[in-house]
Amino acid sequence: MTQAVTRGRPAATTHDEIERAAFALFTVHGFESTTLEMIAAELGVARRTVTRYYPSKNDIPWGQFDATLKKFADVLARMPADVPLWQRVHRGVVAFNTFPDSAAPSHQDRMRLILQTPALQAHSVLRYGQWRAVIAKYVAADTGVRAEALLPQLAGHVSLALAVSAYEQWLVSDGSQGMLLDLLDQAMSELQTLLQQPRQGAAR
Repeated sequence: MTQAVTRGRPAATTHDEIERAAFALFTVHGFESTTLEMIAAELGVARRTVTRYYPSKNDIPWGQFDATLKKFADVLARMPADVPLWQRVHRGVVAFNTFPDSAAPSHQDRMRLILQTPALQAHSVLRYGQWRAVIAKYVAADTGVRAEALLPQLAGHVSLALAVSAYEQWLVSDGSQGMLLDLLDQAMSELQTLLQQPRQGAAR
């Protein structure tokens, strides 16, 4: 797959090309043994070209995460106001985790790497925090409290726990994308208890 770099012109690539090359190498060499230099060589570009798209190897499994978080916030913002809060968050999380079966790398390969690679866990904590913050901000705006208040923070943490639990079941079963969405739907229904009747006088 290594391509020759055209002399006199800067080599270019894309997020998708980097991800496909990286995951192919992860499969052969393992995540920890794969380096950015190896990924760059596979693409026929310089290491600095790869780091313009992904500052570190740990960012690659997460894809264009900042863009997906913005879409997540947009999805929540477009939810009909007459739908109960718990159900809006529920639907938003399911929508966030809906990917085509044709995605490459596959969503299952991506999540298996994120959830089952010890070397990625510290980086994942940062990403999980950003994801929870989208939910906390949305719940805070709806309930009139600060995003740092108890209810929004609980909503973010509980949503993450429910989603990760669904993913763990999905990865064990090696099921389809449809099965993942069913598991997420079942898990996220547990939010109803927390958000159906928000507490009065929550800390602001």
